[in-house]
Amino acid sequence: MPQKYIGSCHCGAVAFETELDTASCITCNCSMCGRAGTVLSFVPENAFHLQKGADELTDYLFHKEHIHHVFCQTCGIKPFAYAKGENGETTYAVNLRCLENLDIDSLTPQKVDGKSY
Repeated sequence: MPQKYIGSCHCGAVAFETELDTASCITCNCSMCGRAGTVLSFVPENAFHLQKGADELTDYLFHKEHIHHVFCQTCGIKPFAYAKGENGETTYAVNLRCLENLDIDSLTPQKVDGKSY
């Protein structure tokens, strides 16, 4: 069941609110996620609200260059990524490690083979 969460980068320059269900989280072994160690949950654009820090984010595109991997310019943390789907709607991949009051060790993420894409 979806819950509201507050999230941020390490230094607090980037902050957001989101509503998501942690039961549907993933880990990915692609070259980006594997190195970053993210645990991700995906939400539609209307369930993600950047509260502050848009100017503090650096955008990084690689491979097919359609997923915006953003990170804080100050602390380097990757709080989320986003992309437009074929239907034109934006989906956010929220890094659950950046959420307040979430016991990350209580989650059982599904493993995704991103290396094969």
